[in-house]
Amino acid sequence: MNIRLFGTHHRGRSQRRVLLIWLQDRHPPFYIAPRAGKHGNPFQMVKLRSMVAGADKTGVDSTAGDDKRITWVGHIVRRYKLDEFSQLINVLLGDMSFVGPRPNVIREVALYTDEEKHLLDVRPGITDLASIVFSDEGDILAGSDDPDLKYHQLIRPWKNRLGLLYIRNHNLFLDVSLIILTVIAIFSKPQAMKGVDRILKKLKADEQLIKVARRKDSLYPCPPPGSDHIVNSREPNPQISQISADFNRKKYNPRAPEYR
Repeated sequence: MNIRLFGTHHRGRSQRRVLLIWLQDRHPPFYIAPRAGKHGNPFQMVKLRSMVAGADKTGVDSTAGDDKRITWVGHIVRRYKLDEFSQLINVLLGDMSFVGPRPNVIREVALYTDEEKHLLDVRPGITDLASIVFSDEGDILAGSDDPDLKYHQLIRPWKNRLGLLYIRNHNLFLDVSLIILTVIAIFSKPQAMKGVDRILKKLKADEQLIKVARRKDSLYPCPPPGSDHIVNSREPNPQISQISADFNRKKYNPRAPEYR
């Protein structure tokens, strides 16, 4: 009886959130986001919409906490990661797993180094190490004139190193631990960060990554994994137009010679 009551109460709250998103501007409450999945295969990720309709048409992929595209309901949705609950649909469809590197947009995948392309060796997930360490990504990017460039300089280098570390070591125990820490992070990020620190030490991560992942010091620009150069521009790669077209036709293979 108690279980049924809890389930009914939870469904009621979810329905109210969806209704609020629709009422704010009378646009669909769900946003279908094209993402690169395992082996670069495209899929449609389901998210609760936290931005104004058509926000993706601005060409800005990274979202700062003060981004004017975020709606008032969207701030609540993003704060509590409610937009990611709908991705359980993608888990059921087999596009995603509960734990794994977060799925990226094609424009970002097209900029991956050869080392970063290993992030596509597994199904993307709802949560991972980086999801906890950089849960304040919006705050990090707030106030930036170019949030995409700031993301590539400050977050991408460490986020993708954490993702690659996970791929080299993933197992059921690690997955369960990360799911538990993700829930803890909603209520107490400091406690979750202690758990992440223990995991990184157990996995024998390098000292620099462990230090940065503790987030006690300011982030600084670094090269992404597999590169010696700090990203200083997001000028379109000549290949991206072709990659985007192939991606939309589901023919994009990031390991193909023509994309190297």
